[in-house]
Amino acid sequence: MPRRDARTPFAPVTAALRAMFGTDDLPGLAPGLLVTGEEARWAPAARLVDGTLLPELLRAAARQWGGTPHACAALAWKSYSYWTALPVVLGWASARRVPLLDPADVLLHFEDPHRLFTLGLRSSTTVAMLPGDPLALAGTADARVVADEAALLDALRASLLDAHFAPLIAAIQAEVRIGTRTLLGSVASGIAHGILRASDALPGSSTQSIGTLLDALDLSDLVELVPGPAGEPTVQRRTCCLAFTLPRPKICQGCCVRPA
Repeated sequence: MPRRDARTPFAPVTAALRAMFGTDDLPGLAPGLLVTGEEARWAPAARLVDGTLLPELLRAAARQWGGTPHACAALAWKSYSYWTALPVVLGWASARRVPLLDPADVLLHFEDPHRLFTLGLRSSTTVAMLPGDPLALAGTADARVVADEAALLDALRASLLDAHFAPLIAAIQAEVRIGTRTLLGSVASGIAHGILRASDALPGSSTQSIGTLLDALDLSDLVELVPGPAGEPTVQRRTCCLAFTLPRPKICQGCCVRPA
């Protein structure tokens, strides 16, 4: 059974992140995940979705990678979707707690020159959970209790994919020409890589968790789990993030593009 922590809604997520990376200082996330201090330097992801902040993200990607506009957009999306989805994925897999990432509750800034962006969550972000969760039984504020496992996955999809990622993909496509399947392939790959990397800190079968999440998001056709050198599951993509087109080409592990 998933492990639940009765202290705070995000405790299982931050514990899994710490176990996964060995530190709270992560390249894409605010320390401790939550933005609890002054928010003046942060902007809500709603400003990415409505297009007002998106050019800044795309300019940052162009400075970092120097590739074509559509390749830089694909790589910016790959990074953004990974770090945004990771707390959701770890919350579900570790404790059946799903942060509902309304774009207004996801905050980001571009102040660190060594990072494409820094992302955090408002401390008031609602977390969906099952009726038996200790926080549900305690009537904790910002907890949304759903009926069962299926309803929890429905809430995950509605928040992460339908309300956040889908409109942001549309905003990106208004700026550059890039296919939806390419972008969703990075979502599927990021989810699978996140679960596998955190597997030692998560209960249950990693491959089953990946399958359940990707099925719930209708993304299971975009990646395949294949045996690695030691028989461990590895991620094989069926789409490409376009890193091979950069001035310094990169072939990612599991890429569908094969080196010549």
